[in-house]
Amino acid sequence: MTHMKHEFARTVLQRIAFVTLAAGLTVCAVAQSVPAAASATAAPTQTPPMNGIAHIAIRVQSIADSLAFYNKLGYQQAFAWTRGDVTTQSFVKINDTQYIELYPTGPTGPPRTPAPDAAQATAPAPARPPTPSTSSFTHLCFEGADLHALHDFYVAEGLTPSPVNTAQAGNLLFTMKGPQQPTFAQNIEYTQYMPGSKHTLDFGQHMSADRVADKMISVTLAMQDPAAAREYYLTKLGFKPDTKYKGLRNFLDLPGNSGEMVEIVPAASLGIVSKILLTSPDIRKSGQLLKAKGVAFTDGDTLTVTDPDGNIMEIIPQR
Repeated sequence: MTHMKHEFARTVLQRIAFVTLAAGLTVCAVAQSVPAAASATAAPTQTPPMNGIAHIAIRVQSIADSLAFYNKLGYQQAFAWTRGDVTTQSFVKINDTQYIELYPTGPTGPPRTPAPDAAQATAPAPARPPTPSTSSFTHLCFEGADLHALHDFYVAEGLTPSPVNTAQAGNLLFTMKGPQQPTFAQNIEYTQYMPGSKHTLDFGQHMSADRVADKMISVTLAMQDPAAAREYYLTKLGFKPDTKYKGLRNFLDLPGNSGEMVEIVPAASLGIVSKILLTSPDIRKSGQLLKAKGVAFTDGDTLTVTDPDGNIMEIIPQR
């Protein structure tokens, strides 16, 4: 009788072990049949929005003279980079998120490659054009709402942006080669303002009430092949034909709802200087400020001002 009980118990234990083994094999098979979750977020299917134009950069014969001129327009230097006693880059503030960056002409200008994150220190630096010896438009920078998403979208589109790095001022930044400008391929910059950066720490500062205009809404881009450049911005970068200022200019709207734009024109019509369009909440006051400061301007459909290096600023009423 005792022998039968032992046999019965052994049979039950064997069956339990078999069922447990089978269950384990089933779980393993199911786990192997389900693909692992992607380690990185998939690129978005449409162009991520941009917050607007962050800055333009120009090379000038004298940063001091240019600062004196922009001061007359009510714009102040927020901060600057120096090398010894020489200013190598000046950040002139239009508003909390928009700047005009001034660089000196000649070989004293700093490199355009941002300081890399430690994890990306070995990433190849993007090629950049040689430093010109004359005044010129250098580059345009857009502010992205989510720079990593924007970067990944461009990669998915077959473009080759540089890695996202942290620039010297403390903001995220990447660059990308664009269409051919008058003397070299366009260098397009993208940034995202970060907490604790030089720009963010200056919010609410260096903004005079007597600025002749308080928002940059468009940058004109002189291109060797305007049609090809326009197609690139529409099909690769996700810009859209503008409707707000339809009939005024042939603008292209940035992705998103910033209402800011670029204008693409033949290289011969503008050359190597910059041209920006700004808005003023009180265009009459803008004209009075220019007169009071002794700044020459033309008064037509726009108030047009030219800086000491030939860079053009057009001011229109805010809409």
